[in-house]
Amino acid sequence: MKKVFLMGLLVLGSVFSVNAQQKYEYKVITSVESIVSSGLGRSRLISASENRDYKQFTSNRTEENDKRNKSKRKDIRVKNFEETKLLNFYNIGGIRFQNIAANDAVVSSKINGMVEEGWDLAFVVSGVESDGGDEDRQGIYITRYIFKRVKEQTQKTKE
Repeated sequence: MKKVFLMGLLVLGSVFSVNAQQKYEYKVITSVESIVSSGLGRSRLISASENRDYKQFTSNRTEENDKRNKSKRKDIRVKNFEETKLLNFYNIGGIRFQNIAANDAVVSSKINGMVEEGWDLAFVVSGVESDGGDEDRQGIYITRYIFKRVKEQTQKTKE
């Protein structure tokens, strides 16, 4: 009985050890859905195809060193990205529930595709800039889907 118990502890310990050493990579997919009346807005599902290192565009400001960040927008901008068309929430007749259902189907397809590629949906964050009355005829609904997967460890080979 003691051997079984000790063996169980060893297996459990090795599982926790492997999980503690795992590193993850993250990917953000953003949906932008227009809530502009009359269907004049644009709605898209966006996924960057390029990586950026935030450190290249970061500066540390202190009381002694208060110089602002001089990064150029053109260096930060991503020109290679995947853009999936979505439908607008409104058309000439008003809110269009079929469009919302269609967008749900497209976003679900993207999420399922990411899962098939080994990504796990870790977080979902959303925000709205909505119609502010008669004078404000614009708005967007943004949702960020944050995926993670275990980062592949590259093993260095000795020559």
